[in-house]
Amino acid sequence: MKTFFRNNGLSICFFLLFMGSFLGQIIFGFEEHNKELIDEGANAINFASYLLSGHFYQSTFENWESEFLQMTLYVVLTIFLKQKGSSESKKINEIEDVDREPDPNKKEAPWAVKKGGFILKIYKHSLTIALFLLFLISFIIHFYGSLKDENEQLLLKGEPLETAASYIGHSRFWFESFQNWQSEFLSVFAIIILSIYLRQIGSSQSKPVDAPNMETGG
Repeated sequence: MKTFFRNNGLSICFFLLFMGSFLGQIIFGFEEHNKELIDEGANAINFASYLLSGHFYQSTFENWESEFLQMTLYVVLTIFLKQKGSSESKKINEIEDVDREPDPNKKEAPWAVKKGGFILKIYKHSLTIALFLLFLISFIIHFYGSLKDENEQLLLKGEPLETAASYIGHSRFWFESFQNWQSEFLSVFAIIILSIYLRQIGSSQSKPVDAPNMETGG
């Protein structure tokens, strides 16, 4: 067990942080949504109903959508684009291990590499494919939740409901998306630029403390 936690400490830590934050979001989102309902003259809903509400789906998946979009673009764009001096970039004029073709004879190579053919073609892009699918799923559920929440509010006001076809161009939906996308892109921009000049000893996201500013790569 001790070895397991040592070998998986980073993923375990972030999973626990995620679960704690997610629980906090649910608890306070439930309270906030009920406040909004009471202000509109409606009755408060129970916890189970909240987990099926548009408010919960929209607030959760608009954030997941932006995270997976950021990671998808980061993985893809770092194939072609470089930033001199950044620890987040591949070296400018060098071929790196990630660029070489996989060797099926390499000891302990993944089964897909040994299999070759179509399986290998998919496996070579599997990270991007997985992240893009997670983005797409999150985008769809965000749209569903946002539409559901909008119609729940319109229903309370006695106004006509939105259809999916009309809501896809609604300013509210795209505002929810862009307000999250911009923050994700800003955070990536910040780490790319700051890692040129600043250091954190011991971190894989930083260059060695004594590395020149214009040395590219981790």
